[in-house]
Amino acid sequence: MSRAETTAQIALIGGTGFYQFLDSADEIVIDTPFGKPSAPITIAKVEGRSVAFLPRHGRNHDFLPSDVPYQANLWALQELGIRQVVAFNTVGSLQRSYRKGDFVLVDQFVDRTRRRKDTFFAGSQAAHISSATPYCPRMRQLSAQALEGAEATVHPSGTVVVIEGPRFSTAAESRWFSTQGWHLVNMTQYPEVVLARELQLCYMNLSYITDYDVAAAEVADGEEAEAVSHAGVLAAFSADSERVVDMVRRIVGALPAEFDCACQHALTGART
Repeated sequence: MSRAETTAQIALIGGTGFYQFLDSADEIVIDTPFGKPSAPITIAKVEGRSVAFLPRHGRNHDFLPSDVPYQANLWALQELGIRQVVAFNTVGSLQRSYRKGDFVLVDQFVDRTRRRKDTFFAGSQAAHISSATPYCPRMRQLSAQALEGAEATVHPSGTVVVIEGPRFSTAAESRWFSTQGWHLVNMTQYPEVVLARELQLCYMNLSYITDYDVAAAEVADGEEAEAVSHAGVLAAFSADSERVVDMVRRIVGALPAEFDCACQHALTGART
């Protein structure tokens, strides 16, 4: 399939586990001014909608969190005519009210990364976008409504602290994040979210809680839990993948083809 033949306006950024529900998929290979995306973009039907899917870490988990080609990924989606992005992440919980197996429509982030390229603009071409509401409020509201009938606990908001990785936090770091009132911890939501805003794309995030981070015994509140591990995250996602897919389908089906949103005007007044 060529990019000229693509009618997708919605993109899904997630893990390789999502390939299981992409029926009659076609692939598009795109190069960008920022290099190649994580993988070829797959175009498939989801809930009757044409959706572009991109595995954030590559097909075989080729990229560590710091090395994901975030700029190329978002640029490639924009080149295809994508206007709405649904991003999925697995996350750890930092608060007792956010339980393992819950879903979260994230509304804020705290950036604790150090070495990622987080803008498309530089030097005299700088753009100073607002990130007061970094995740599209319109998409979050539509998603919350779409998930009301789902058999899952869905938190309508939550703050994620994004760490550099690939290591997990120390116990001291995890406790500090928790005492700050932050709800979740993850390694890949930043800079993806702000790069989408710079391209004036609507971007939302659905996070799935797989663990209680490092200080598990303190956050789990009586529930038997072990400190986070990569194997544990993969096992938790795999065990609940059908429910995750159902949630994503509901969200995609709720997004309109035609809309107007403040995200589409993010660069207005942002450039010198």
